[in-house]
Amino acid sequence: MLTRSDDLTILLMVVDCGGFSAAADLLDIQVARVSRAVSKVEKQLGVTILNRTTRRIELTDEGRQFVESVREGLQLIQRAEEDLVSRGELPKGRLRVDAASPFVFHQLVPLIQAFKVEYPDIELVLTSNEGFVDLLEKKTDVAIRIGMLTDSTLHARSLGKSPLYIVASSEYLARRGMPQKPDGLNRHELIGFTGAKVLNHWPLKGFQYIEPTIMSSNGETVRQLAIAGNGIACLSGFMVKDDLETGRLVAILESDKLLNTGREQVNAVYYQSSSVARRISAFIDFIKPKLSL
Repeated sequence: MLTRSDDLTILLMVVDCGGFSAAADLLDIQVARVSRAVSKVEKQLGVTILNRTTRRIELTDEGRQFVESVREGLQLIQRAEEDLVSRGELPKGRLRVDAASPFVFHQLVPLIQAFKVEYPDIELVLTSNEGFVDLLEKKTDVAIRIGMLTDSTLHARSLGKSPLYIVASSEYLARRGMPQKPDGLNRHELIGFTGAKVLNHWPLKGFQYIEPTIMSSNGETVRQLAIAGNGIACLSGFMVKDDLETGRLVAILESDKLLNTGREQVNAVYYQSSSVARRISAFIDFIKPKLSL
């Protein structure tokens, strides 16, 4: 007897959400329906897919391999159905996109008008968070993430690399002096981040972690503080390229900078089984060649 695709979809949601109740909430069905679907799949296959404890669920080895194959198979079916139904039509419907606020301000906002002209039936919802968001919990379709990826359950498409720069305003440097070596930063005002401590690991030879004298949770605030002459900051190129070209900020210690630290990576991430695959592909394909990283 073949397993029904809706039961398999429920199984995937349980795996992605990490539990039966969370999957039921997201699917807006009863927990009992979720439990029956998973049990039915396991009974038909004659194997245990999920180990259940009072606190969490965990995939068995057989279950892990089965779930990945199911994910790929359902994605192919979904795309085939969408291609047939929407042949000759542009993607339509709501697309929820999340990114750190500086990326939204400096990279996405300038592209939205042209995107809406090309895809008038896609309803964009832009949100910004300074940390990583749970795509399922926040009902996000695609997120732009800066830095190395650790969540293996997400599908990722690289958007490129954005180099890091150690920057300050010319006014600040004229007042406090130009540091010639990384250890010279100890005598300066350093603008850093609260929360994600990795952002205070600067890519400099022999001088990686800084103790900020001014901190913010928001990258755009850090940028504005640097432009206003409050100190030295480490920021991604997608935020400060225009500032460097216009002279609002000056890049320092370039010869001492470490490259390819992992923080330069920019990826679009989403769940492979997403029901908005065509909208996601349209969005990523549109923005990727137009980004200024």
